[in-house]
Amino acid sequence: MKRIALYLVLFAGAVVSVAPYLMTLNSAFKEPAQVLTTPAWEPALPVTFDNLAQVWSDYDMAGFLMHSLVYAGAVTAGQVVFSTMAAYAFGRMSFPGRDALFWGYLATMMVPQIVTLVPLFLIMREFGLIDTYLGLILPTAFGTPYGIFLVRQYFRTIPVDLESAARIDGAGTLTVLVRVLLPLSRPILATLATITFITTWNTLLWPLIVTNGDAIRVVTLGISALKGQHSSQYHLILAAAALALLPLVVIFLLFQRHIVRSIALTGLK
Repeated sequence: MKRIALYLVLFAGAVVSVAPYLMTLNSAFKEPAQVLTTPAWEPALPVTFDNLAQVWSDYDMAGFLMHSLVYAGAVTAGQVVFSTMAAYAFGRMSFPGRDALFWGYLATMMVPQIVTLVPLFLIMREFGLIDTYLGLILPTAFGTPYGIFLVRQYFRTIPVDLESAARIDGAGTLTVLVRVLLPLSRPILATLATITFITTWNTLLWPLIVTNGDAIRVVTLGISALKGQHSSQYHLILAAAALALLPLVVIFLLFQRHIVRSIALTGLK
């Protein structure tokens, strides 16, 4: 009986979490009049693709999606590479002040993002990187405290004997990392990549500050501008949101097995 009650609670939580996304997708296929006159959960009948076609053809949604893909992809690649190297240094190597440096760096997670926005903007302006891909990517491409902590904790679950055996065979530090630890760490790296990609894809504030034109406008800014131009045409806004949502669904479906495995192995919550 307790197990049934637990499953019912989990099912209710899943419904509450997924419902907004399903309603967005459903409303994107409704007629303009239906969006305002019917409940969001009422099925789209008849189904229309005009909203998606109009957003795709009349506004540069393809460009917005491509810019977001470049931005999120580059940040994700940088995060995985540099967070992995830093996590190896903090988790498997010994050097003076290692723990103090790690916990001091981890403490920066307590600093609100808004505090660093102005200094970051000034730095990007001094280097002439405003309204460029580099200006978008560099602030978060070299690892974050969360990413480093996530991978470090996973590295610490891998037996030290495997690394010792590799070193006895003559493997260096880079070889141990690439050929021993990384193959065993695919679940946590997939988790980090998924979290980073989704977080970067949904970011609005930093792209809003560091870009000022359409040349590299990301999808979140595109939807925001669309809302400003057509605040009463919700069918277009919902269609754009549905298009922006689809890549995230694909990413999650591709990596969900690794995410579940990493949680099961490390006990992360």
